[in-house]
Amino acid sequence: MDIIEQILRLVIAFSSLLILTKIMGRKEISEMTFINFVSGIALGTMGASLAVNSAVSIRNGVIALIAWSTFTVILGFVDIKSKKAREVLQGKPVILVKNGQILEHEMRKVRLDIDELTALLRQKDVFSITEVDFAIFETDGRLSVMKKENQQPLTKGDMNIATNKPVFPIPTEVIADGRIISANLKNINTDEHWLKDKILHAGNPPISSIFYAEVQKDGSLYLDLKKDYLPNK
Repeated sequence: MDIIEQILRLVIAFSSLLILTKIMGRKEISEMTFINFVSGIALGTMGASLAVNSAVSIRNGVIALIAWSTFTVILGFVDIKSKKAREVLQGKPVILVKNGQILEHEMRKVRLDIDELTALLRQKDVFSITEVDFAIFETDGRLSVMKKENQQPLTKGDMNIATNKPVFPIPTEVIADGRIISANLKNINTDEHWLKDKILHAGNPPISSIFYAEVQKDGSLYLDLKKDYLPNK
């Protein structure tokens, strides 16, 4: 391989990876889920082969990059449209600490030990398990933490301003993509009848038209309707 072909391969490989990554979206670099991890490794390997391996023709290398990127984009659309597919491809968030108690069986599921958990907590400026009310291990490997009330920043209660007592411990997703998440309703000791009554008081849109619904700590319901259901302005 002469120097001109080498430079041409490097330019084509770099340009192809840059363009295709932008097409696949920011999620490819901002969230390292299972799909993004596999996709990143594969694209990097293909790009390197195109750049330095003379046995791989430029045409075949570019075709391979485009084909793999297309496959990744298609999986991304499937991920958006189907909750079941999303759970298979990305997994589900896992509660590791609930009401201040470490759930050891859940930690075993995600192959975390206590040292790794405390390290993740320290990244959230939490240096003691006693400060934690809830900790959720997200699908991208990050840890979301809600501290206990007495460990949280200054609140209205600290200033003697009356507040309503929380009905639920944390905000909870109950509808996604027009489908009720029964398991989450069970986790907060409610059922579909309770949810449908809340929806009725919120204007009673069809459940299939609800893109996202979340029960707040005070018992109120947040609704976000699908765009194709919103009335024209």
